[in-house]
Amino acid sequence: MTAPLTPSQPPHDRPEDSDTDSSGPGPDNPWREPARSSGYAAGTAPEEDGSPVTTDLKADVRDAVVVMVAVAASGVLLGLLWLWLAPSVPLIADKTTVYLKDTEGEQAIGVDGTFALLALAFGLVSAVVVFLVRRRGGIPLVVGLAAGGLLGAVLAWKVGVWVGPETDVAAHARAVGAGVVFDAPMELKAKGVLLAWPVAAMVAQLVLTGLFGPRDPEPFSSYESPYRDAYGAPER
Repeated sequence: MTAPLTPSQPPHDRPEDSDTDSSGPGPDNPWREPARSSGYAAGTAPEEDGSPVTTDLKADVRDAVVVMVAVAASGVLLGLLWLWLAPSVPLIADKTTVYLKDTEGEQAIGVDGTFALLALAFGLVSAVVVFLVRRRGGIPLVVGLAAGGLLGAVLAWKVGVWVGPETDVAAHARAVGAGVVFDAPMELKAKGVLLAWPVAAMVAQLVLTGLFGPRDPEPFSSYESPYRDAYGAPER
C-alpha cells in the first residue's frame, strides 16, 4: 500500500483582473503596483516650499558674476568709512627730515585694525544679503561672493589712499612748512587684512546655507512597507 501523495502548493501567481478583492490597490495586496517615485529628477533642486526647481549652470555663473560686481562696488563705501573712522598718523618736519610727531603712538596699527574690522563687517553683511536674495546658494555663488569681497577690499584700500591725505610726504612737508603737523597718507602695513572681507563672506555664506538653506529630498522607497516576506507581501 502506498501513501497518498500530498498535493503541492499552488503557485503564487498574480490573480486575474476579475478578482477585485485580491488585486485592488490596498496596502496588504502583494501584487499591487509599486508606488511611484517622489524624488526629484536629475538636474533639479528643492526650493523652500519643496517644489523642484531646475538648476542651470549658466544661470548660476551669471548670478555669481552679478554678485561679484555688486560686492566689489561696495568697496567704495568701505574705503570712505575707513578714511573717516581710522585714526590719523601725525607727522612733523624740520628743514631736512620728516618724522612721527608721536614716536610711541599706535595710530598706524589702528589704521590696519580699523580696516580689518570694517572688512569683517562688510563680509558678514554681504553674505547675509546674498543669502536672503538667493537661498539656494551653490559653489559659483560662493566663489563670486569671495572674489567680490577680495576686489572690494582692494578697491577700498585704493579709494582710501586716493581720497586721503597727500601721498607725497616730502612735497606735503614742503607745502605746510617746517614745524607744522600734518597727516600721513593712508597706508596698510599688513596687507593680509585684505583677506578679511572674502574670508568672512565665504564662511558666513556657507554657515547660513548649512543652517537655513533648502534641504535635499529624503530618500524614497519603491514600497510603502519596508518589511516584506519572501513573496513580496507586507509582513504582519
